[in-house]
Amino acid sequence: MSPRTVFLPEATKDVIRRKAQTAMPVDLNALLAANDEVAKKLRRPFGFQIDTDPHQAGWFTIDGIAKIRCIGGEGAGGVFVLLPDQRILYISSEAAAGVIATDFNAFIQLIVTHPYWQDLLHFSGGGKLSEMQRAAPALEASYLDEEEELDEARDFVKSELDLKDPVDAIAALHRAVSTSNVIVRSFDDKPFRNLFNTFTADQSPSLRDYLE
Repeated sequence: MSPRTVFLPEATKDVIRRKAQTAMPVDLNALLAANDEVAKKLRRPFGFQIDTDPHQAGWFTIDGIAKIRCIGGEGAGGVFVLLPDQRILYISSEAAAGVIATDFNAFIQLIVTHPYWQDLLHFSGGGKLSEMQRAAPALEASYLDEEEELDEARDFVKSELDLKDPVDAIAALHRAVSTSNVIVRSFDDKPFRNLFNTFTADQSPSLRDYLE
């Protein structure tokens, strides 16, 4: 008996083609298996130090989560946590916290595309996407002046991890922080504030020269 021929609609074929052309998402295991140079580049200029030591969580608690899975930190003392639903939670050393990415792949896309993502939140004017978008070109120009090898580092990490460019990392960051429903507390039970700050880019003397 000859096999039956199955005819797929063109729209379905297009979806299959797009999936075939799309790289597999980057996960933590893939990053741990990558070469040491990738980890070095992620540490600088992208501000992510891979560290799965659970002792990083020794100064905070997360409501509803008994076993906290830390995946790394950053130079100012903040910690990145992989939540049970695969979202990435950032906890700053200044008692602020919030979800910043829907999964690990989106997180790596964010920090490589916008290594100044914390400044985007800082200059969000109290959580306004328009202010984050306005600040982005100035922050990019400023960061390029400080990190001359930024573009080279981006190209290297993207190549090594087969990392695709995000559709809109700033909007995704804004959405993740705005809808964050995770409550982080200090050991005296005080809840941490959210990650948005009230400043805008034009209030920063160091950014004024970069603003259009």
